[in-house]
Amino acid sequence: MQKEITIGNVAVGRRPFVFIGGPCVIEGRDISLRTAGSIARITAKLGVPFIFKSSYDKANRTSISGFRGPGLDEGLAILRDVKSEVGVPVLTDIHSAGEAAAAAEVADVLQVPALLSRQTDILTACGRTGRAVNIKKGQFLSPGDMVQAIRKVESTGNRNILVTERGTSFGYHTLVNDFRAIPIMRDFGYPVVFDATHSVQQPSAMTDRSGGEARFIIPLARAAVAVGVEGIFMEVHPDPRQALCDGDNSLPLDELEGVLRTLKRIEEALWTT
Repeated sequence: MQKEITIGNVAVGRRPFVFIGGPCVIEGRDISLRTAGSIARITAKLGVPFIFKSSYDKANRTSISGFRGPGLDEGLAILRDVKSEVGVPVLTDIHSAGEAAAAAEVADVLQVPALLSRQTDILTACGRTGRAVNIKKGQFLSPGDMVQAIRKVESTGNRNILVTERGTSFGYHTLVNDFRAIPIMRDFGYPVVFDATHSVQQPSAMTDRSGGEARFIIPLARAAVAVGVEGIFMEVHPDPRQALCDGDNSLPLDELEGVLRTLKRIEEALWTT
């Protein structure tokens, strides 16, 4: 039976789907607050639950010169301001077990990046905080493999778990989505989220950074909602061309309302037929 997860004032696992989004990495306090506020107004108008996502550090950049973010202390301070001033739950990545406790003092959801989804110490450290844990499926894992990552978090007594599909490595800078992954992972009993923007990422395609095919974000999101997911995850930026991280696979903020309206109509059709 599917479990419902409560994150702040947001319930994940009921209709409508929850939207998780924001800039890939924290680029500063002002842009974080403005973007979170804009998304919050859009989602409130549409009746879509919202969790703001942005990372204080992106430790897996392609190049040593890639922008990583403000770091743990400054980044968490900005996320704390988003929570208090915008009034929404926040999600952020962690990249080592030692970051979990500090991040959990602010973040409502601790996210285990896809490339770290088998790391036992990180998964159990996140679980022990009692915060919700979003495990992103590794690009190198089959959907069925995710049950072992889930069990690692469950071993701490934590059942506040989300799992996220974000594509599978196919070589030559390409990720492919097998939509069978959604019902397979739903069978593990926890809400499933679809990451529509990392699914179109082209890892390391630009030599010193990743590229992306943003034109496929919307078709993939539509497909995921039609298959049946509890959440949609997107990197959203006011101007992806100026984004300091993952701009090539981010959705422009001014397109978000139209996209969410379409996704809601698909979900409503799915559950009224």
